[in-house]
Amino acid sequence: MSQFSFLPFPNLESDRLLLRQVSANDAAEVFALRSNPETMKYIPRPLVTTVEEALEHVKLINSKIESGEGINWAITEKGNPKLLGIIGHYRIKWEHFRSEIGYMLLPEAQGKGIITEAIQLLIDYGFDEMKMHSLEAIIDPDNQASARVLEKNKFVKEAHLRENEFYDGKFLDTVIYSLLKK
Repeated sequence: MSQFSFLPFPNLESDRLLLRQVSANDAAEVFALRSNPETMKYIPRPLVTTVEEALEHVKLINSKIESGEGINWAITEKGNPKLLGIIGHYRIKWEHFRSEIGYMLLPEAQGKGIITEAIQLLIDYGFDEMKMHSLEAIIDPDNQASARVLEKNKFVKEAHLRENEFYDGKFLDTVIYSLLKK
């Protein structure tokens, strides 16, 4: 495990975005994200069915930050505290200087370049602060929007793994994209 600490929590900013810590105040938006079959379509996890479960998810996110296992941010537009999505380094292999990123966005915030901009902040933080050598994103092969966003951010398709995950009675393929530090 790394000696790296995510505390105090680092807010990240771009021209129009502020990435901040996810809090209990975001429970309604976290619920909206994780209970929606559309936003969860390519994420092999059960749908959240109550706000209490959404709050548990927020607690989980923040406990991983405290333990140094991973870090997720609430995606917001500057001047508006409403959580539009979640993005983070959520599976970090410190010993290999490699981190897996993941993200999700509310439907009303999609198609505006928000994730593309947020990923750029994540890349800079991963390489400059966390000292990662490579970043990866693992997506469903059918998730064309996510593939486009990753390619826009210079990620390269590295592998297509066939039926390597089992979820909900089915074997699923996954595609790995990666970005190496320049």
